[in-house]
Amino acid sequence: MRTLRLFAITAALVLGLSACAYAGSNASQNTESEHNGQGYAFFGPGALTGDGYTTGMAHIGGGGEILVYKGVGVGAEVGYFTPWRDFRNGIGIVSVDGSYHFNRTRKLSPFVTAGYSWGIRNGHVDLFNFGGGIHYWFHDRVGLRLEFRDHLYKDSDHFLSGRIGLSFR
Repeated sequence: MRTLRLFAITAALVLGLSACAYAGSNASQNTESEHNGQGYAFFGPGALTGDGYTTGMAHIGGGGEILVYKGVGVGAEVGYFTPWRDFRNGIGIVSVDGSYHFNRTRKLSPFVTAGYSWGIRNGHVDLFNFGGGIHYWFHDRVGLRLEFRDHLYKDSDHFLSGRIGLSFR
């Protein structure tokens, strides 16, 4: 029941952040090069690995970010990282990140990201996250997001995920 509640909260935040980013971008008639914010939702396969073991995982979530200077951005995301075999046995992840977006005015826009995360389940753990990916903007306001992310715990455990999702601006 607690896991279901966390999933519902995560889904509501993902949808809310995405809707805010999309609505905010529609409020003015920006050209493609003037977009300063975006929301995104993602899902993907992953793995928890460390100390000689590996477990297949799934990662679902979303977030948003604001570009503060040219391609430099700040953002936050929420997600749920869970074993494929038992969706009730996952952890919530809340992240605050910095990013850099290359070629942000083009259809194909690579990015890198890194930041601090909290793993939440019966308390919390501190994590460092880093990764990168690419946006393919098939429409001025909607794009495909492909990303790899690693959440590192105590220099030995890795929460790895390959993520696919949609971005809205």
